[in-house]
Amino acid sequence: MAPARKFIRFSGSSRRTVPPSPPQPRRYKRIAEILATAKHAVVERESYSDVICEQCRSGDRADELLLCDKCDQGFHMNCLRPIVVKLPMGSWLCPKCVEHRRVRKFSQKKIIDFFRIQRSGCVDEKCGSPQSQDTRKRRKRSGPLVMQKKRRRLLPFTPVEDPSQRLREMGSLASALTALKMEFSDDLTYLPGWAPRSANQAKLEKGGMQVLPKEDIETLEHCRAMSKRGEWPPLLVVFDSCEGFTVEADGPIKDMTFIAEYTGDVDYLKNREKDDCDSMMTLLLANDSSRSLVICPDKHGNIARFINGINNHTSDGKKKQNCKCVRYNVNGQCRVFLVATRDIAKGERLYYDYNGYEHEYPTHHFV
Repeated sequence: MAPARKFIRFSGSSRRTVPPSPPQPRRYKRIAEILATAKHAVVERESYSDVICEQCRSGDRADELLLCDKCDQGFHMNCLRPIVVKLPMGSWLCPKCVEHRRVRKFSQKKIIDFFRIQRSGCVDEKCGSPQSQDTRKRRKRSGPLVMQKKRRRLLPFTPVEDPSQRLREMGSLASALTALKMEFSDDLTYLPGWAPRSANQAKLEKGGMQVLPKEDIETLEHCRAMSKRGEWPPLLVVFDSCEGFTVEADGPIKDMTFIAEYTGDVDYLKNREKDDCDSMMTLLLANDSSRSLVICPDKHGNIARFINGINNHTSDGKKKQNCKCVRYNVNGQCRVFLVATRDIAKGERLYYDYNGYEHEYPTHHFV
């Protein structure tokens, strides 16, 4: 006999509603899977007491040991070249790991946009500016028969003729600025909350400041016009494991040639007295010390930021010097220029004395 069936009457709709299924628990990756696909190998240590400096092979001064975030090796801040004057913010890579780091490359279009070059076609064609041709013609003219002692004038830089070589020079600077998270600026910049533009007055200089003659101002403006057209000075930024970023001549440079203007953000010296940045430059030394100014190329700057200084306590260091840093009064404002002090050959690195006439910056540790 068939089993009895039980019928149940439903009121309303006879369609059954299926309750939603509970959410499935989220599956997280295991730490082993994450480490297997990580960009850099992570070395786990139970203790860092056995870490030593890879340069001096000493484990002393543990508070000055930096650990590379890629190879996990230790380095004393003073043993690195260039030395690290303050604890780096964020991740830090040792010199060996930095050499293997991928460097951002810039295409021709990106370089033109990066430096805001005027698109006149002079970057792509082997063409020289009419002004530079006129300047060369004026130099060839014979002088007066009576020789007179004249003040040495600034000479404009001579760009290389190969446009692809100029693009390589600009690309090297763009890569260095990008690595330091800086923006290119060929002018002094004045940020809100820092020293205003009105604070830059050459008349406040203690003892007075030398005035840039009209002829040299024309040379300066001529160089700026060439740079805006993409006619770059023969300079190349290279990375050295010992000196860091440095600048070398990519062509011959004559004595008294204008190299670059030192640019960056302008601030009061009183606000930077405890700043251990190794790239600050004196702009104004006023009788009232509270009105003295410095240039800080931390966020904005140009190729002058990467020209290295000499160890002015050694004879070998002084022999390397081929540039000098001079401050001028230009239309009432203080400006800082780097000028060649002798003929510089292609491939030679550029160096100048950081101290000038102040002799306050320590250079004993310079290479």
